[in-house]
Amino acid sequence: MRVRRKERRVSQQPETDPGLLSGTLRGTNQSGMRAQNERLVLTLLRRNGSLAKAEIARLTGLSAQTVSVIMRALEADGLIERGEPRRGRIGQPSVPMHLAPNGACFLGLKVGRRSVELVAIDFVGRVHGTRQKTHRFPAPEGVLRFVREAIPELVAELPEILRGRIVGLGIGLPFHLWDWADPLGVPLEDMAAWRDADLRAAIASELPFPVHVENDASAACNAEIVFGTRQGPGGLQDFLYAYIGFFAGGGLVLDGRLVRGRTGNAGALGSIPVPDGTGRSTQLLRIASLCRLEATLVERGVDASRIWDSPVDWQIDKDILSDWIERSARALAHATASSAALLDLEALVIDGWLPEMVRARLVVETRQALRRIDLSGSSVPEVLEGSIGPRARSLGSASLPLSERFLVDPGAEG
Repeated sequence: MRVRRKERRVSQQPETDPGLLSGTLRGTNQSGMRAQNERLVLTLLRRNGSLAKAEIARLTGLSAQTVSVIMRALEADGLIERGEPRRGRIGQPSVPMHLAPNGACFLGLKVGRRSVELVAIDFVGRVHGTRQKTHRFPAPEGVLRFVREAIPELVAELPEILRGRIVGLGIGLPFHLWDWADPLGVPLEDMAAWRDADLRAAIASELPFPVHVENDASAACNAEIVFGTRQGPGGLQDFLYAYIGFFAGGGLVLDGRLVRGRTGNAGALGSIPVPDGTGRSTQLLRIASLCRLEATLVERGVDASRIWDSPVDWQIDKDILSDWIERSARALAHATASSAALLDLEALVIDGWLPEMVRARLVVETRQALRRIDLSGSSVPEVLEGSIGPRARSLGSASLPLSERFLVDPGAEG
């Protein structure tokens, strides 16, 4: 597997001013902190779209001279571009700068319980190519075979400038896959290989650039942070994220940062206990998941493969779909109420492998179900639609090397 790369000067572990936690990005004028300041500028441009040098200096506290040096370096590296001059009443027109789409390329691998997908995106998140394969269940060797075939094909189709600017590969992978043999309907031994498999290391040994791994739902949450429409100035800072796929997965964002936790499994929304409707409790993923919808379709003698083929138009009996949405909404509302009472969250953001109409209905019914729960003494969070869509896990996987290489981590200590 041969893939070209372009070396970058940006350091792997920048320091970050803790002032970011208060919502204000601050920089430093010390010459030794150039890598941090470059990330700081790129983060501001990603959140704001475009900014002039004077605006960047005001937002970061950096001197005008320092900002000019940074901007010239980033422009020379092809990471930012000049926009149309803004002409005012007095003085020279200001020139806003924005991210250059061809500045870098990132690969994302989503390993799902029913399919595996590889995507290539540019610096602003535009998809330049995909490869996908369905499977009855994921196996390490099967995923490796897919990667070995798909990456060379995908890279060969990229524009030449992007082929030379691949920064890394991110993997979105369900953790503890060996625990889910029964819901997948496969023998335990078929999933046992995942206990000892190190997919990241196996793939990294064959690639010339870094490989990162994250829980698939947390990766989807990272896509909402990096590419979402609500992450600009005044956007969400503290929210719970739900991705409805084969299972319900999630992510937790505090102070604008994806919280990974001690083992990397923080925000495991699907594991939260919720009422099962019989006076007992069950895990959220047993209710608000597409595997539950799939099981209902199979029980009714309906071909369930349609829900995995495409998230555009399912053509499912309206009574079956309405019942699933209602049950899922109640379960999501209970999980959100518990989380919000503990963490004082602003919102629940719902996305998933869902047609837009289904996602919209699920959001509305979850909002209504949440209002019926007694949350006296705490604030009721908003319930909002995600802004990425069905490909959030794949795009989120590709966002992992982007975040690692080019963005400020709001949770890092300065």
